[in-house]
Amino acid sequence: MADEFPDASREQWQRLVEGVLHKAGTALPGTPAEETLSTTLQDGIATRPLYTAQDSSAEPGYPGFPPFTRAGRPEGTARAGWDVRQRHARPDPKRTNEAVLTDLENGVTSLWLLVGGTGLPVSGIPAALEGVYLDLAPVVLDAGAEFDAAARELLRLYGTRGVPAHSALGNLGADPLGLAVRTGQHSALDTRSAEAAELAALCHREYPGLRALTVDALPYHGAGASTAQELGCSLATGVAYLRTLTAAGLTVDAACAQLEFRYAATADQFLTIAKLRAARRLWARVAEASGAAPAAGAQRQHAVTSPVMMTRRDPWVNMLRTTVACVAAGVGGADTVTVLPFDDALGLPDDFARRIARNTSSILMEESHLARVIDPAGGSWYVERLTDELAHAAWSWFQEIERAGGQAAALRSGLIAERLSATWEERSADLAHRREPITGVSEFPNLAEQSVEREAAPEPAGILTSEGGGLPTVRRDDAFEALRARSDARLAATGSRPRAFLAALGPAAAHTGRASFAANLFQAGGIETVQDPVTVDAESAAEAFRRSGATVAVLCSSDKLYAEQAADVAAALVSAGALRVFLAGRPGDEQRETYLRAGVDEFVFAGGDAVAVLASVLDRMGVA
Repeated sequence: MADEFPDASREQWQRLVEGVLHKAGTALPGTPAEETLSTTLQDGIATRPLYTAQDSSAEPGYPGFPPFTRAGRPEGTARAGWDVRQRHARPDPKRTNEAVLTDLENGVTSLWLLVGGTGLPVSGIPAALEGVYLDLAPVVLDAGAEFDAAARELLRLYGTRGVPAHSALGNLGADPLGLAVRTGQHSALDTRSAEAAELAALCHREYPGLRALTVDALPYHGAGASTAQELGCSLATGVAYLRTLTAAGLTVDAACAQLEFRYAATADQFLTIAKLRAARRLWARVAEASGAAPAAGAQRQHAVTSPVMMTRRDPWVNMLRTTVACVAAGVGGADTVTVLPFDDALGLPDDFARRIARNTSSILMEESHLARVIDPAGGSWYVERLTDELAHAAWSWFQEIERAGGQAAALRSGLIAERLSATWEERSADLAHRREPITGVSEFPNLAEQSVEREAAPEPAGILTSEGGGLPTVRRDDAFEALRARSDARLAATGSRPRAFLAALGPAAAHTGRASFAANLFQAGGIETVQDPVTVDAESAAEAFRRSGATVAVLCSSDKLYAEQAADVAAALVSAGALRVFLAGRPGDEQRETYLRAGVDEFVFAGGDAVAVLASVLDRMGVA
């Protein structure tokens, strides 16, 4: 049927869209429609509303062949799906063993153990892995400063259990630079790098299926890094390890084979897909420049659903976030995927949370057949272009790190911390203004929700917060969580939360939109909203305010009714004792001055700084 119609050109599309934008009053003078409708991302990248063959980027090659953009192996994950890796952090070896066996019996295919410190003791590794077929289930260690002792204990266990050397699978988890990132302690970096090189040489000689080092990009992501910054830091770390391993006597090909890269997968599915594809392309370029054989440049990837995106309030929504992130990781071609349990931000997950986490991958592979297609996003002009732009942005940041002397030097000088801090500051502004909404936190909060309590999660060996000198750990919900915590403290001390009265003027059609907006806004800060259904004039509004028990008030109605009643109602609310009067909306300058003279203190509207408004309200209410 399409043959009967002439092809539409890009210019025709632009003219038609510009006409629609002009009618809607959203067109920007002299700006093409594509730019008006573009979305600005971090790293100087913008996504446009239309992509065509004209936007095709560099040739991505074939799956399993350089530059490995489309997959690290010819079959991708289409033969057996991705490796489902569950994370275990309980300090009790017996309880860890129970959880491990349950996971392996129900779909998990490899294990990720957090060892050392206040977590699982190194000596508890054998008990934690009791009954596990170590020649079938790969084990990945994450032992912080105790990585050498943990690795030796696992290798000893392989010997005790009679596991053939060629059947030992997984990763010993050495990551000296990652440890320095988390702790800020660089003095032992050379010693730890030498220990990591010894483990790599040992694996190369005796355990061909075992890798020794992890290039963990999660600490950078967890400190607020953009996608390109996360990629660039991982490249610089990988290059540093190549230098260490080749200096210790390994060939470049052997050194590449000892590395596994760990990345965060977020609920921004297309950005995650592009990130994993770009990561393989970038590492293939590094391997090529280092003199490795073409096949050695295939990056081994472990994707973990982002801890930064997980929320502590309404944690059930995390199931949706991790599902989208898992889809993105699988489509992006990750070899291994870890779905963090929905209660991960609250402490140690319970059995139900672990079950949901492992079943996420199982359902996507076995019921949705997501792993049956090699590089499902390949050929999409949007994804290919985004992959290309992200790769260039990450390469630029990687080169800057190298010019600064490499990853270790850039960490010591504060270059990386400074850049990541600036990036997070910009993103924090988007979160505060709710340009990046958080469902259940900054949008649609539920003050009546039952809190979810979990056992406190231990810190692995050598893993400290920013108080220890390393990069900080951030979460998207940090600012709103602080506000909600103040409200919780008031509730615990007095039996009630701080309250705001919604003076909804006129019929429902006039006030419902702004009343809903105001309720959503104030509840995001833990402030309970009270609305009287019969507020018809200034006198009734003042009386309803007195009955409400609130200390601040918000006018909610249409611009027309504001012009008729807002000044009188605001003055009446002030007389009734309102500490602060808000108006939901963004009036013109003349009306604004009128309302301010009548007693309105502030205006709340979409795009405003919600965190600043809510913090000032709690301050005015005397909420500590």
